Amino acid sequence: MSLASVPRRVVKKVLAVETPEGEGALVRRSIGTPKLRNLTPFLMLDHFNVAPGAGFPDHPHRGQATVTYMLEGSFQHEDSAGHKGKIVAGGVQWMCAGRGIIHAEMPVHGPGHPNPRGLQLWIDLPKRYKMVEPTYQELEPHEIPTAYPEGPDGPVSIKVISGKSHDVESPVRPLGGCWYFHVIFDKKDTTIFQDIPAGWTSFIYSLKGSLKVGSEPNVHEAFHTLVLSGDANETGVQLTAAEDNTEAVLIAGEPLDQTVVQYGPFVMTSREEIQATFIDYQLGQNGFEKAHTWKSKIGGR
Repeated sequence: MSLASVPRRVVKKVLAVETPEGEGALVRRSIGTPKLRNLTPFLMLDHFNVAPGAGFPDHPHRGQATVTYMLEGSFQHEDSAGHKGKIVAGGVQWMCAGRGIIHAEMPVHGPGHPNPRGLQLWIDLPKRYKMVEPTYQELEPHEIPTAYPEGPDGPVSIKVISGKSHDVESPVRPLGGCWYFHVIFDKKDTTIFQDIPAGWTSFIYSLKGSLKVGSEPNVHEAFHTLVLSGDANETGVQLTAAEDNTEAVLIAGEPLDQTVVQYGPFVMTSREEIQATFIDYQLGQNGFEKAHTWKSKIGGR
C-alpha cells in the first residue's frame, strides 16, 4: 500500500439470511431488505442456491440492470427479445433491462450437475438510460480477466468482472459506473489494496472463510455484507484474509442523485413513471409488446 493510499472502513454489517424467492429457490438477501434498503445505485443482492424443482419462470423487468454471476452449476435463460443461452460456473451475464423485457431463469439439474449457486445484483439505471433498448453483455469463465496482485504464482487472484484492478480491465461496459471483483485468497494473512473511485458507494460480500478490512481487528465471516465508508480522501480498501481459502466479492458503484420508486421488478424515479409502466405492461406497448403473447420454453408455463 502506497503512502497515498487511504483505506475505507466498515460502517455497517448485515448478515444475509436465507429467504424463499421465486418458485422454491432459497436466497441470502442483504441489499434490498429493511436493514439495507438504500445503497445507491444498488437495489438488491441475492446469494442464491436453487434446488431441483425451483427456479425463476417468466417475469418482467424495467429500469434496472441485473448481473448474474455463477459460482457453481449453471442456469438457462430465455427472453421475449429472442435471446437465450446458458450461464455456466464462473460466467457472468450483465443484462440491462432498459425500457422492458420479459425473461425466465431456470436451473440446469441432472447427474453431475450441482445445484446452481451464485449472485444476482440489481443496479439502478441512471434516469437517462431507463428507457433504452435492452442489451446483454455476457462473459464465459475464460473471458473474465484475472488480476494477480502478487504475480500469477502468488496467494491471491482477482476476477475482474467489471472495472479495473491492478492494471487489468474488464471488457464489460455498464450504463453507469460499476466495478465488480471476485477476490480469492489462497492463504491467510495475505493483504491487498484495491483502488475505488472517490465518492463511490462500495461494499463487500463475504462468500467463504473470513477477512479483515483496513486496520480494524474485527474478523468478518461468510454471508455478511460489509458497507464501506466513502469519504472524499479515501482511495480504496485494504483486505486481509483471516484464514486460508477466503473468498469475497468487492463491488463499487457511482451513486445516483435520483429518487428510487420500485414496484417489484419495475424501478423508476416517480410514481407517475411506475403507473405508466403498469399501463405499458397491461397494454403490451413501449417495450412490453410481447407481454401477453410470449411464453418461454424453459419456464414451464
